[in-house]
Amino acid sequence: MNWLDRDRTIAPPGFNRWLVPPAALAVHLCIGQVYATSVYKTALVKHFNASLTEIGVIFSIAIVMLGLSAAVMGTWVDRNGPRKAMFTSAMFWVGGFLLGALGIFSGQLWLVYLGYGFIGGIGLGIGYISPVSTLIKWFPDRPGLATGMAIMGFGGGALMASPVSTALLKLYDPGSDAPNWVASGDAVGKLFLTLGLVYLAYMVFGALTVKVPADGWKPAGFDPSKVKAATLVTKDNVSAANAIKTKQFWLVWIVLFCNVTAGIGILEQAAPMIQDFFRQSDGVSLVSAAVASGFVGLLSIGNMAGRFAWSATSDVTGRKRIYMVYLGVGAVLYTVLALAGSATTALYVLLAFVIISFYGGGFATVPAYLRDLFGTFQVGAIHGRLLTAWSAAGVAGPLIVNAFLDAQGTPGKLDAGAYQPALLTMVGLLVLGFVANLLVKPVDARFHEPRPGAVRTEEPAMEA
Repeated sequence: MNWLDRDRTIAPPGFNRWLVPPAALAVHLCIGQVYATSVYKTALVKHFNASLTEIGVIFSIAIVMLGLSAAVMGTWVDRNGPRKAMFTSAMFWVGGFLLGALGIFSGQLWLVYLGYGFIGGIGLGIGYISPVSTLIKWFPDRPGLATGMAIMGFGGGALMASPVSTALLKLYDPGSDAPNWVASGDAVGKLFLTLGLVYLAYMVFGALTVKVPADGWKPAGFDPSKVKAATLVTKDNVSAANAIKTKQFWLVWIVLFCNVTAGIGILEQAAPMIQDFFRQSDGVSLVSAAVASGFVGLLSIGNMAGRFAWSATSDVTGRKRIYMVYLGVGAVLYTVLALAGSATTALYVLLAFVIISFYGGGFATVPAYLRDLFGTFQVGAIHGRLLTAWSAAGVAGPLIVNAFLDAQGTPGKLDAGAYQPALLTMVGLLVLGFVANLLVKPVDARFHEPRPGAVRTEEPAMEA
């Protein structure tokens, strides 16, 4: 399979770099389906006769494996190129769907954990990082825009998967016309098979069309020496092994962890949450299940738009300042959502939309933040290691929210007040991330890779 090798993907002279983002989107739109799990979560609770927390473990395993596989395989992805990485991602992601479907059909929840969670999560991690460093190299003049394009599709994956999944569940379930309908396990299993086959085609297309720039390539008219210098932007490089020895890496790790955990606080219970916020005293919600599903799609638009718009804005404002917005303004909006979000539906939707746009923006901006701090040498591998913060957040976010809600009752049958403890906890996390971001400074020169002709005498020690 040497057609997957990196040297078979080098772009010829005159290649249009704008042909690369669609290849990245082909992969990210597929793996972004992980954000649409709330569409069939209730169906799995009923099918397996399990608790909400037990079904939520599926999502948590997938996100944990995303971070761990990205950390472990980051250097491999950098070395072997995006085509081999995207193809490998497709095999794991689709394999996870197929094994998960088998678990649903056979009534074995552990197979869903193993398939969609563990195996699919490996595909998530490899697929997530595979196009990022490639696009950074194609767009050295606009790294924020580049990472926004690479990761935008991940936020938009649920936008496509949510309505498509709902339509397929109704198609596969003969009882979909019944009042208070909940999809059958058989319908969810068939949904998994369908999504797996469709995603296989799209992800292989992305792998076959992606290209890497030739050594020494740069955009026409781009002169790196004339780029305006910024305090945190280095012209040196730091290896992945040395990056994790710096305090800057761990401060950004905290920043990402706090931002992601807070975003998952809304995404984890998006559909039942909006219904509960507008539940009347007689127990009837003003928001129907169909509208709640549409709300999930709207959040996907915010997630996707934030990944592109905010990360592109960071090219102008700088990465540190934009994170001050994500975390500082985000904390204020979260507080308003918790205390006054049930005042009107319009206010609730607006607050949630902006918060999720910050969540998406934080994901898309962080590779450029790493590029600013550590250079382009092994930015893909460094990004992979940093995504362990996402793994931790994928566990912490659902645990925090589900623990609070399980103590209150059943999501979908609560009221707005039941969500306040969980949401205010997220405010505290955002404040912690804001402080960590303020502490980020340029990386000490002792961690830089030697420049041509220079010799390093000793390996740098871990930064205190």
